[in-house]
Amino acid sequence: MALRSLLAKDWTLEVDTRTAGATAPQWTRIGGLTSFTETTDDNTEDDGSFDDDGWGSSVVTQRTWSIEAEGKRKRTDAQVFTPDPGQEAVRKAARVVGFAANLHVRWYRKDGSPDANEGTATVSGFTKGGGKTDLEPFNFTLNGQGPPVEIPNPATNPAGASVAESGKEVA
Repeated sequence: MALRSLLAKDWTLEVDTRTAGATAPQWTRIGGLTSFTETTDDNTEDDGSFDDDGWGSSVVTQRTWSIEAEGKRKRTDAQVFTPDPGQEAVRKAARVVGFAANLHVRWYRKDGSPDANEGTATVSGFTKGGGKTDLEPFNFTLNGQGPPVEIPNPATNPAGASVAESGKEVA
């Protein structure tokens, strides 16, 4: 059987929009995404010594993760302006500082791949605007707070239980 490429469009990014006092996450998809990129950045330190016969050695001493996302701003067709609720949660968090700016997020592939994580992040920028003939774009970066946690893929786990729901601590 031939190997097939994964489609980048199969990523889903969701934000927890639970109301104050609720204990279970309320996962809300961020609609309108056209680009999704998860990255890590590593800090390494030289671990070499005279004993290494001239060969270097490096140790990762810290990792950070981030997600860069962009898309088109969306709203409902209702006469009263109603924005996409996932986009709106990120937009609002981008205007807050301190711990109140933290978002509980999860991201996974819709095709059943085991790639599925959740974590806590802050929003760095929420850019919007555009030219007079453009559809309005948006982009933002989520900067991870602590490690991302692998979870069962919600696309293949209909219960969609998150680590937070199972009682394990989320970063």
